[in-house]
Amino acid sequence: MKDRNISILKYILKYCKQVEETLNTYGEGKDDFFNNHDFKDSISMKVFQIGELANNLTKEYRAETSDEINWHEISGMRNHFAHGYIKMDINRIWDTATNDIPVLKRFCIKEIKRLDSSEDKKEGN
Repeated sequence: MKDRNISILKYILKYCKQVEETLNTYGEGKDDFFNNHDFKDSISMKVFQIGELANNLTKEYRAETSDEINWHEISGMRNHFAHGYIKMDINRIWDTATNDIPVLKRFCIKEIKRLDSSEDKKEGN
């Protein structure tokens, strides 16, 4: 199961980096985000993918790390996208991209190292 979580965290990290790249490409201005549909769509799709992936982490892992990352909120945002995008709060998406994604990125980097390390120890490497 750890391999599954590591794999999913690596994909989440990939999307976090893509959010960062998109912000760098379009600029980090909130007005640009609000007025550029491609910018909004690009960020929104990546946030959606992160939520989808978070749903696939094991329940045990999500419970174990819930004091650091609010997996329920991440998954909930994905559900808002999937079931009512027109109602999405664009301010919330912006805040997620600029405030929450960097935290999630750092968490993923730390956890991938930790889980990879524990797998190496288990295998006797």
